[in-house]
Amino acid sequence: MREQRSHVRPLDDLTHRAVLDWLDHRRNRWPNTANPHLLIMQKTAVELGPAGKLWTTRATRNLTATLERLRVDRQLEEALTHGADPLHLALVFGIDEKTAIRYADSARALLGEPAEQASQ
Repeated sequence: MREQRSHVRPLDDLTHRAVLDWLDHRRNRWPNTANPHLLIMQKTAVELGPAGKLWTTRATRNLTATLERLRVDRQLEEALTHGADPLHLALVFGIDEKTAIRYADSARALLGEPAEQASQ
């Protein structure tokens, strides 16, 4: 069983609105579901598991904003806004240190900051 994390992850206004709209839709479509996952579908609404990877892939097929692109964009945006600190990124997203360092390095390159300047 996976450990439940209770870390707050801030959302931008657009994402916040999209999540609220989805939760309204979800509540109307499956009012009695006990499924705790954000993304559910007809099959998983009567279970406790998440929507599968195949379902999420199909739901975003032919869209510019795939789930993978949204995840990468959100992590890079966090790095750009909060000073490209790998420790912050690892904490906020629960990612390993190597991934956090890559995002911090990418943010520094976009900001035009050398690594030693960003850590001050």
